[in-house]
Amino acid sequence: MRITCMKRIIKNKNIIGTILLFLVLQFNNMALAGEKEKFNAGEMIVEHISDAYEWHIVTVGETHVSIPLPVILIYNGEFKTFCSSNFNHGTTSYQDFKISEEAAHKGKIVHISKDARGKEIEDENLPYDFSITKNVMSLFISVFLILLLFLTISRSYKKRGMASPKGFASLLEPIILFVRDDIAKSSIGEKKYERYLPFLLTVFFFIFLNNLLGLVPFFPGGVNLTGNIAITLTLAVFTFLITSFSANKAYWKHVINAPGVPWWLKLPIPLMPIVEIVGLFTKPFVLMVRLFANITAGHIIALGFISLIFIFGEMNVALGYGVSVVSVIFYVFMGLLELLVAFIQAYVFTLLSALYFGMAIEEHHKEH
Repeated sequence: MRITCMKRIIKNKNIIGTILLFLVLQFNNMALAGEKEKFNAGEMIVEHISDAYEWHIVTVGETHVSIPLPVILIYNGEFKTFCSSNFNHGTTSYQDFKISEEAAHKGKIVHISKDARGKEIEDENLPYDFSITKNVMSLFISVFLILLLFLTISRSYKKRGMASPKGFASLLEPIILFVRDDIAKSSIGEKKYERYLPFLLTVFFFIFLNNLLGLVPFFPGGVNLTGNIAITLTLAVFTFLITSFSANKAYWKHVINAPGVPWWLKLPIPLMPIVEIVGLFTKPFVLMVRLFANITAGHIIALGFISLIFIFGEMNVALGYGVSVVSVIFYVFMGLLELLVAFIQAYVFTLLSALYFGMAIEEHHKEH
């Protein structure tokens, strides 16, 4: 079996895929060292954690089975829409557009023109890209699943009442109560937590569900959605906006003129107010980076263990077989660990958001 095929097999980071990979390695006599195409671990890992214009399912021999997604572009005032299958997995151009392989715009759709010799040249001006990529499609699927799940739970409560939940309601009720009692109430207060509870529940289950879907080996899973910086940025911006618009006068007074701080830290240079204002933006920044970095790092570490099989296999086939046993064991361990991380990251993001809300609406009484 060719290395290109094996790279596609390990593209979906999951325990089942790893076991299948291990079996293929054991029962197929691959001459890795003699292959023309050299295995590139960095390229494989980046390909896995990056977005794409199609949803790859499986590779059978040299045939790539994938779900094409709609491409929506605006270039020079013209609206263009077509299916991503016209790119033929990124190998061909269509309607003067192609997926760039250049370092500057690698993986993005660019407009091309031809010089006098007929050679394709990428234009510097990128089209406005509103395409439904793999990450966007995964976002739609996760939102649909969350709505379906909680609308079903809502109907169950309406029929049976709050005292006797059934089905998904009985499964998720302990988690909902955990978010309400141990996160919202304890951080915001019993009098005002209900105002923020819908957002906190939405954020918690959105992150938790997408973390779990990232571990699923088959469609609609296997997407690194919560490891995408744009997704974590959006969640952090919502937390920042809710905190800012909910804040009372006492909160802003402590930001501009913090009590108990020596006057020489405020005048003539407003050092402490500057620090406090910077802190307003560093809080959501930390939220964004923490979720993005932890999820992405877990993917990279797990795929790094699998890459060792091919790296050592190119040196010596027997050495690749030996390393595969250790790599698979560590890979399975990382998969189990990420199940825990999926919950912890959802909990941490929700807890910090609730703490920010609580600090913004806290009443500060004058000391006598």
